[in-house]
Amino acid sequence: MTDLLESVHHILGEHLVPPSCLDGLGGQEDGIANQQPVSACKTRIFGLKVVRRILNLASSEWLDEHGLTWLKAAPKIRLLPDTNKRQPYPLNWDEQVRLFQKLPKHLAQMALFAVNTGCRVGEICNLQWEWEQQVPELDTSVFMIPGNAVKNGDDRLVVMNNIALSVVNDLRGKHDTHVFTFRKKPIDHMSNSGWRRAREKAGLPQVRVHDLKHTFGRRLRAAGVSFEDRQDLLGHRSGRMTTHYSAAELTRLIVAANTVCSRGDKKPELVVLRRLSVS
Repeated sequence: MTDLLESVHHILGEHLVPPSCLDGLGGQEDGIANQQPVSACKTRIFGLKVVRRILNLASSEWLDEHGLTWLKAAPKIRLLPDTNKRQPYPLNWDEQVRLFQKLPKHLAQMALFAVNTGCRVGEICNLQWEWEQQVPELDTSVFMIPGNAVKNGDDRLVVMNNIALSVVNDLRGKHDTHVFTFRKKPIDHMSNSGWRRAREKAGLPQVRVHDLKHTFGRRLRAAGVSFEDRQDLLGHRSGRMTTHYSAAELTRLIVAANTVCSRGDKKPELVVLRRLSVS
């Protein structure tokens, strides 16, 4: 499966077959012990998604020499239910402190940025200085990530609260193109041996990098941030024009993002009811 996907990766695009998925289909995924084999169900579901993507492209974008699509219409493919789908694990504040203290400095900076912006791993690893846009009216800046670097293909506005902005400012001038680097080179991924060792030492072997995004979203909701503003801050696709904002709208988003900077006496505590697994 991995060899097949790699051979069509340049055709299907990053949005369906990211390198992390290719790695996972090789026999392991970032599970609790990072050594769990990918379930047969999960592999079949991913294979069906690949086939469905190919058929959709053949019926909409791929044209023959006569200018006609390869297929008149793509057949409907029903995906199998993923009974082994892992539930999100948003961190509470104590868990965040434990985990971040164990991370190497460069990963701790990336994790701190992730938990304060809701960015995905790929967006953080590929974050570039040329995407930063100054907002002099508000004495701050934002990042506008182009759609070809975003999972859903839409341009992604990254609003930074005080903590995220401090991370960026601390890294300013250390690399010509990329914000986050290690030994003066861009970082390909966050879920590496440094991350896995840190979560084991922190007693959080089940936590994945993507849980940082879930943590940001849950904290926004707990702080009473509206659904629409949470969508914009998390970069979720919506019917609104999410790349053009007035100063007042940006101010509202920045204020909302700053509600989750720290655990304060008057801030609601995030309470997560977690299912206990009994072996």
